[in-house]
Formats: sequence, C-alpha cells, structure tokens
Amino acid sequence: MPRPPQTHCCLAALFIAFSVIGSLSTTAAFVAYPDKPVTIVVPFAPGGANDVVIRAIQQPLSEALGQPVIVENRGGAGGSLGAGFVARARPDGYTLLMAATGFVVNPSLYDKVQYDALKDFEQVAELTTFPVIYAVRPDMGVTTLQGLIAHAKAQPGTLNYSTPGAGTLPHLAAELLKLLTGIDMLHIPYAGAAPAAQALLSRTVDVSATSITVAKPQILTGNMVGLAVSGAERWPELPDVPTVGEAGVPAALADTWQGIMVPAGTPQEIIDRLSTALIAVMRRTDVRQRLLNAGFYSTGRGAQDFHKRVVEELPKWKEVIQKARISAQ
Repeated sequence: MPRPPQTHCCLAALFIAFSVIGSLSTTAAFVAYPDKPVTIVVPFAPGGANDVVIRAIQQPLSEALGQPVIVENRGGAGGSLGAGFVARARPDGYTLLMAATGFVVNPSLYDKVQYDALKDFEQVAELTTFPVIYAVRPDMGVTTLQGLIAHAKAQPGTLNYSTPGAGTLPHLAAELLKLLTGIDMLHIPYAGAAPAAQALLSRTVDVSATSITVAKPQILTGNMVGLAVSGAERWPELPDVPTVGEAGVPAALADTWQGIMVPAGTPQEIIDRLSTALIAVMRRTDVRQRLLNAGFYSTGRGAQDFHKRVVEELPKWKEVIQKARISAQ
C-alpha cells in the first residue's frame, strides 16, 4: 500500500536533518583541528640541516596551531624510511613529513623506495632553500665560474671536486653543471660539508661544491674564492658572489629545499590550516633571521608552488642521475 504523502515528507525531513548534522559535525572537526599534539617526522638522524630548520620553527608553529609540535627523527635510506612511515600514516593532519630535496632524488637514486612521491603525499608548504656554492683556492688563479669552465676545458680530466657525499644536492648540482658546460671533473665524495671544504683547503681537491654555511667564513677570510651560487638569487651574506645564471649558466639552477608534506587523502581544510600557519611562521622576522644565520633562506611558499617544484624536479634529477651514472653509495 502506498505511503501517505505526510510520511514521505517526514522521511525527507529526517534525511535533510541527518545530512545537515553530518555536515556540521565534519565542519566542527575541521574547525577544531588541531585538538591534540602534531608530530613532524624528520626522516634523518638528529643534528643535520633538517633538524636545524625544524627546531627553528617548532615553537612558533606550536603557538600558531595552539597545540604542541613534536619532532620525531626516523632516519635511514637517505630519508626513504621516514617518508614511507608518513605515507602509511592516517591522513588526519597529525603526522607530517619534513621533506627535503632527497625526497625527489631518492626514487631515481635507489633501486627501491618506500613511497611514491606523487601519489602518496600532498604538499603543504615549502619552508626554506639554500644553494650550493662553487669555490676554489686563491692560488688556483680562477676568480669566476666561466674562468673555471675555461680552465677545465683547457685541461680535460685533470680537475677534481669535493662534495658532502654521493647523491647529495651539491653532487647533483655539480654534475648538472658538467653536463651543461661539457667539462670533465672527477668527483671526490666526503662524509659531510666540513670535510669537503677542508679537502679544498688542504689542496686534496681543486674545486669544492659545498654548503654556504661551511664556505662562507673561508670566503670572507680570503681562504677560498666563491665562484657562483646555484640559487636564483645572490646569497645575502655573500653579495659579491654571482648566481650561476649571472655567471652564464642559467640552466644550472639547483638549490636544496625543505618543506612540509602530509599523507595523500588529508582533508583540504586541514592542509589549508597547516599551510596558513607555516607560511605565517616562515615570514616572522625572528624566524627568518635565525634561519639566515644558520645558512637557510626562509621562503614560505604555499602548497601549489611547492607541488610545482616537486613535479619539476623529479624528472630533472632523474635525467642527471642517469646521464652521470650516479648511484647511492
């Protein structure tokens, strides 16, 4: 027997009511986020560059979110283990990844990684960048990047260069420079930026591709000559050192970055909340200065720009790794 018209009206009213209640509950959940501590996984051992950045923003971010921010180090496999852990975490905004350039390098550098860079994550905000600097000793008689290129071409295969390790951004940047200019230099990897710089000072190597933090004091005291930085802009504390673009090799642009990501499937409202908080923190004068003193440039770029960087750099570094035959060591 057909239901009376008023029954249909009642059912429709109940459906609408439940829909509204469900919508309000979901909205309330987003408004309440975060209502407990937020964990940021740093996929490297304590004490490295990523730790420096995350410790600089930990308290300001906690203040911006209104909840404690916990830093958890999960090192291994060049950052792949920690990234894989976050990829499998619940997408609720409470487990974040502190990603770095290795995030886009590892899929081409290692035979297998525990994450898919594009499918498993959503980008939230880029935090910082810092360039590679190419340096030589004063006694080499080279004062510009073009001078180094000319010297290398005049004596092919006789120069060597140091980096903080195989597969690091300085290594990749130097190999990109070699590919673009057709020069030949032998790579000598070291266990960190400081030993790589010391190898240049002790005349073990001819050139060093290393970090600004380590090279800056040596350049300011005249023990090294800075030829170029690999970023898009000159480093504020080394204003006389040109960029690779100004030095005539614009395609050699390459900088290290750090940024925050969340597991794929995280609600957009939560991503927006995190992005807004992170960008505000990165624009704070005290945070920017603290990071600059440590050798990092605060960028505070949003999710869209950060995603664009990831998409562009995955094939870029894959090509360099394949052409230069670089492997994880």
